[in-house]
Amino acid sequence: MKLGIARERRAGERRVAATPETVKQLVGLGLEVLVETQAGALAGHGDEEYRHAGAKILPELDLAELDAYAHVRPMEPSTAASLRRGAITVGLASPSSELPTVRALAEAGVTSFALELVPRISRAQSMDALTSQALVAGYRCVLEAAMRLPRFFPLYMTAAGTIPPARVLVLGVGVAGLQAIGTAKRLGARVSANDIRPSSAEEVASMGGTFIRLDLETAEAAGGYARELSADRGALQRQLLAPHVAAADVLITTAAVPGRPAPLLVTQEMVQGMRNGSVVVDLAAESGGNVEGSIPGRDLHVPTADGEGTVTIVGMKDAASAMPADASRLYAKNVANLLALMTRDGIMAPDWEDEVVAGTCLTHDGEVRHAPTAEAVAALAGASSGTDNEGVS
Repeated sequence: MKLGIARERRAGERRVAATPETVKQLVGLGLEVLVETQAGALAGHGDEEYRHAGAKILPELDLAELDAYAHVRPMEPSTAASLRRGAITVGLASPSSELPTVRALAEAGVTSFALELVPRISRAQSMDALTSQALVAGYRCVLEAAMRLPRFFPLYMTAAGTIPPARVLVLGVGVAGLQAIGTAKRLGARVSANDIRPSSAEEVASMGGTFIRLDLETAEAAGGYARELSADRGALQRQLLAPHVAAADVLITTAAVPGRPAPLLVTQEMVQGMRNGSVVVDLAAESGGNVEGSIPGRDLHVPTADGEGTVTIVGMKDAASAMPADASRLYAKNVANLLALMTRDGIMAPDWEDEVVAGTCLTHDGEVRHAPTAEAVAALAGASSGTDNEGVS
């Protein structure tokens, strides 16, 4: 069976869905791996490395001839429509926000697997791309903050005086948040954190941080994810967080609710209450933002309340892609492990009795298999139909 690895074309994306290491694994499964030329160049892997690992290098992939297709970013609808019926795809699909592509995959009869849907069970950890990429993103957030903060992170005691450590506040203690806490601690900062899930307190302590209790930590959903607070509880959360935000030199926000826009945790008024030179890094900027006014890929300078300076808001964009070598190393392994689960003697044949396979499937045999996405696609189709019929009598 032919497995295609494309060169990612979305602006800013530097990762690749297979590395020479995983190509060896895939070839060992009996698959014929076709890699588009320069697919791994931005992640540090040349064509010759892939060829040496057993892949065939092509100037351009013929999607209609592929039995399987691995990708990083969600496909364009035109790409999905070009795949042959029965083809298998594996990659990040952002099903809640890429509904036209999901519909195109279903209409084309493609069996697609969205890595966002990998079940949160121990057996599937090696395929969990959200976790592996959040690890990279959380680390990167701290580096971005450190480069912009006009002072040291660690404590320094010198003959000229003592420099106190920077105070870092992390909101959202998932994988990215925990990595941000650990990285900030390694740089010598004094770190505190908050999350609405009660299980987070022990995790923060294990990383050397101080957990801030707001008496709101009651919003934990299945699989360890957070669920969104009601509007009044969200407002109370922001009110209780305000003094902690004001005391921080660096604020890093990583809170996300699967399948929904990121919750608003920090208002502009809260940002203006911080000291001159403080830095805010919003990892959730691409999904709506935890910080009011943050823009993906932009630095904004917000005047402080006293008018004496500014606070820098960093809207993160393509955070994992900023470190493409290790991000690709982890992501490609996630992809290869999922493909290995479905491959026997060189043939990809998904076992629908397997909870990992069934849970990760987005579309199959002309249908959207993920129920929440199916409802959203149906609603989109209904809205389009209503628009098309406007003015028709």
